[in-house]
Amino acid sequence: MEPVTKVEGNAYPWGAKNIDTDIIIPAHWLKTISREGLGRGAFETVRAEPGNIFDDERYAGSPILIAGENFGCGSSREHAAWALNDMGIRAVIAPSYSDIFSGNAFKNGIVAVVLPQAAIDRLIEVARTDPVTIDLETMTVTTPYQDRFAFEMDPFRRDCLMQGLDEVGLTLAKDTEISKYESIAAAQRPWMMRESGHAGVAVEAGGRT
Repeated sequence: MEPVTKVEGNAYPWGAKNIDTDIIIPAHWLKTISREGLGRGAFETVRAEPGNIFDDERYAGSPILIAGENFGCGSSREHAAWALNDMGIRAVIAPSYSDIFSGNAFKNGIVAVVLPQAAIDRLIEVARTDPVTIDLETMTVTTPYQDRFAFEMDPFRRDCLMQGLDEVGLTLAKDTEISKYESIAAAQRPWMMRESGHAGVAVEAGGRT
């Protein structure tokens, strides 16, 4: 996962409320376990409508999506976060999210910013013509017109995003501590460690085999 300290550029000024994960990525796209290519199916039903915002050349490739409340509701499919990533969206700004989507977004390096509706309305207005900047260091969303909206985020999630640490990265960061624990465990309970050439492993609770 790539470190994220700032996301800036054009934004999709959408603002739609109660967008569920089936709208983000329809169910028939869930047959794949690959994260690549899902961007083609992102917002498929919305893109079927003439003049939709996602096919508007003014916002093509925008790294930010401005949405309405309860974004990401519905099923828990992680493919929704994968689809957003694949179409180039690195951050979403909305008044609220479903808990599961918020967690999936974080695990996939997507910055989920929560701002009140008044701030969303202003950002949608600005995004129609100008870029938006999300800064994780200052915890603010700003515009070229001196708008400055402060937001909050769980410190752990913020730190992981800024360091580019997903669940695998967090585990690898503890490699030294894990290796030390395993060495101590092997010395204190050797019967629990599998040795090459042995077919079975003894367990402490059941006695030695």
